[in-house]
Amino acid sequence: LDTLEKWVTEIFSEIPNNGLPKPSFDHLTQPFDTPEFHKLYRVIPIRKVHSLTITWALPPQEKYYRVKPLHYISWLVGHEGKGSVLSFLRKKFWALALYGGNGETGFEQNSTYSIFSISVTLTDEGYKHFYEVAHVVFQYVKMLQKRGPDQRQVIWEEIQKIEANEFHYQEQTDPVDYVENLCENMQLFQKEDFLTGDQLLFEYKPEV
Repeated sequence: LDTLEKWVTEIFSEIPNNGLPKPSFDHLTQPFDTPEFHKLYRVIPIRKVHSLTITWALPPQEKYYRVKPLHYISWLVGHEGKGSVLSFLRKKFWALALYGGNGETGFEQNSTYSIFSISVTLTDEGYKHFYEVAHVVFQYVKMLQKRGPDQRQVIWEEIQKIEANEFHYQEQTDPVDYVENLCENMQLFQKEDFLTGDQLLFEYKPEV
């Protein structure tokens, strides 16, 4: 650490601080409000696979990193047990797998918007019924919206404990990758959360 601090001081101390705030593009409120976004696209894949992806553009979620609402929703959507979307679709022989979430990259989450996607790997039969598959997904999301998160704090706390365990018992990563990740976190989180802000859930706020 002493050596790294010496290098950083030597290399970066000559760069002047212009005192400007971090740039934000939150004035660009509806980047996807175009006719092109509200469409169904059929894309011929290179691999022999059928996949249905539904994408929503949401308001920026960066400021809610202590709550992680998208992580909470993706956990519910991606559940594979009894009563889940995937369980229902598998009984119909329409789907093999389902994934929902936000990649937390600069493209999928920034000061202008956040992307949330649900991707379903379809069977050949499911491909023939992809409209019904999409309908089931929307029905499930509507149910979550209608019931609300108030009765689901137990689920949120369960996610919080699992993420905490994964954080405390994670494998050692490559030092260069770790430093790069920390530098990115320094642009996004409060100082006390540089090490943990991208992984841990801190606050339960159902209104968020």
